[in-house]
Amino acid sequence: MFRKIALSAATALSLVTGSAFAAGEGGHVTDYAFSFEGPFGAYDQAQLQRGLQVFTEVCSACHGLKYVPLRSLSEDGGPAMPEDQVRAYAAQTFTVYDPELDEDRPAIPTDHFPENNGVGAPDLSLMAKARAGFHGPYGTGLSQLFNGMGGAEYIASLLTHYTGEEKVEAGTTFYENTAFPGGWIAMAPPLAGEDVEYADGHSNELHHEAQDVAAFLMWTAEPKMMARKQAGFVGVVFLTLLAVLLYLTNKRIWRNVKYKND
Repeated sequence: MFRKIALSAATALSLVTGSAFAAGEGGHVTDYAFSFEGPFGAYDQAQLQRGLQVFTEVCSACHGLKYVPLRSLSEDGGPAMPEDQVRAYAAQTFTVYDPELDEDRPAIPTDHFPENNGVGAPDLSLMAKARAGFHGPYGTGLSQLFNGMGGAEYIASLLTHYTGEEKVEAGTTFYENTAFPGGWIAMAPPLAGEDVEYADGHSNELHHEAQDVAAFLMWTAEPKMMARKQAGFVGVVFLTLLAVLLYLTNKRIWRNVKYKND
């Protein structure tokens, strides 16, 4: 009985591991130094706001963020936009269908980013977690802790690793991309550099735009990352102090017994 359970567990583990490797193999992913990596890393608020702009002006034409509430744009640890700006952004940028009114209306902060199924493009809410890069879900725990899962690196690499080569198969145009598994992708290059004008005057070269939107998509997938890191740090400190106190208490309790025959 135990042998059957062990064999079943081993088979399941091999399937999960195999699929994880398949998800990240076959492409060259560049290691970018994102501010949120490492045990003490944090999101760059200005970078998230720039990434939101890139998503809004470029990516939202084909992709949605259906799992992300608009109100989260004003929360600490994220873009941290003022609430009045979030309301204005929601109303001016998106419309949502209201079943009570039976018609579309301007979005409000309590709505989510709308879906976008027009061209069958994937939703980007969890893309940074679903497409882990070189560290991946199959990497070691310490590697993920200090280097991140690599999802943001994969997205930034995908946006910047087009070679300019194209081919047509079965009526579909494919574009060569050295970061995409298999080397060819049906998505045309979405960014060319200088696609948006940043209000803060930051460089809008291709690699900067790619890293900004990749960081924003990492936040959409892990909006509470900073809170979890802080809680984890507090937990480690607490457990360390508790271990020291238990050790000293143990020595004091058993001191007379240990040195009884001295």
